[in-house]
Amino acid sequence: MSIQQSDVLYTAVATAENGRDGRVATDDGKLDVVVNPPVEMGGSGAGTNPEQLFAAGYSACFQGALGVVARQEGADVSGATVTAKVGIGKNDDGFGLIVEISANIPNVDAETAASLLKKAHEVCPYTKATRGNITVTLV
Repeated sequence: MSIQQSDVLYTAVATAENGRDGRVATDDGKLDVVVNPPVEMGGSGAGTNPEQLFAAGYSACFQGALGVVARQEGADVSGATVTAKVGIGKNDDGFGLIVEISANIPNVDAETAASLLKKAHEVCPYTKATRGNITVTLV
């Protein structure tokens, strides 16, 4: 389900120069980074790359969703970490992404952790945006 423009609470604005081999900056100046293709893709690897930026955003968003569902379930997720691994590779349309989300939730048992991850996966805005477009695996 999509939201209406009138429901938007915040809009991030970033501008790229020279695509994967240039610079990306936000309009507020809080993010201003050099981007370069990774060595594995024939680049210099000197700067960050879009996949790293996506992984950073996805892991932060997913951890936020984990916190929301944990509060609803009365689970303690203090000290938890969420890691997103974003892979890029060739597919039938050119290139595509694949994501693995893993979490370390030290204060709950494995069954509770798995349940919380599944529920977070249902409410995370990044997951909703990519659902049906890329493979996302929970670990």
